[in-house]
Amino acid sequence: MAHKTAIVTGAGTGIGKAVATALLKAGWNTVFVGRRKSVLDEAIAQAGPTEARALAIACDISKADEVDALFAGVADAFGRVDLLFNNAGMGYKSTPIDEIPVEVWNEVVGVNLTGSFLCARAAFGAMRRQNPHGGRIINNGSVSAHAPRPGSVPYTATKHAITGLTKTLALDGRPFDIACGQIDIGNALTEMAVPMTQGVPQANGTIAPEAVMDVERVAEAVLYMACLPLDANVLFMTVMATKMPYVGRG
Repeated sequence: MAHKTAIVTGAGTGIGKAVATALLKAGWNTVFVGRRKSVLDEAIAQAGPTEARALAIACDISKADEVDALFAGVADAFGRVDLLFNNAGMGYKSTPIDEIPVEVWNEVVGVNLTGSFLCARAAFGAMRRQNPHGGRIINNGSVSAHAPRPGSVPYTATKHAITGLTKTLALDGRPFDIACGQIDIGNALTEMAVPMTQGVPQANGTIAPEAVMDVERVAEAVLYMACLPLDANVLFMTVMATKMPYVGRG
């Protein structure tokens, strides 16, 4: 496993940091990707000594030239790409659609959807052409890929689109031994999820706290998906806080 290379976007904090750290400790050479290199360096330092190599690369994934430079840097450092965890994303406060600025829509689409496309595009090209060919792409879909929260048009629309990206990559990757799956995460306790413990808008118009789970459960789930042989694939996995208000009537 020490000869395999993983790229994790949004790896400086939250889910991305937990997953990148788990991969690194499991023996994957791991590239921590995010906008702020100082935050990435700190995440690597907190991971502690490992036999596998860690590399921090600052990149705005919504910009094609920066993504191309990212994958060129990974090729120079490690020679191949075996895993991409398309994790980086952003949301916006609960807002009715007619009050959402167009600039906010464009920014969320740029990171969540265009960024995932650009990284998948670069990873697919690397995996298709490397020798031996093949690899795995895991997209972070969120439970919002299935059910929206109130006032979440930009985020929910992009996460539904990620499902289409996942299915198409899973199909198009078959001839090249490129597997693609999606993990849909509900209420992992990260810095961004702290408000859920205090109260967030519900479908019935109330504000209520929600159950959360340790982010390490997500890291364990992604690691399981990542370590499968390429003749097997988890197409969709949902990992969520057991008592969160996701299933049932809203």
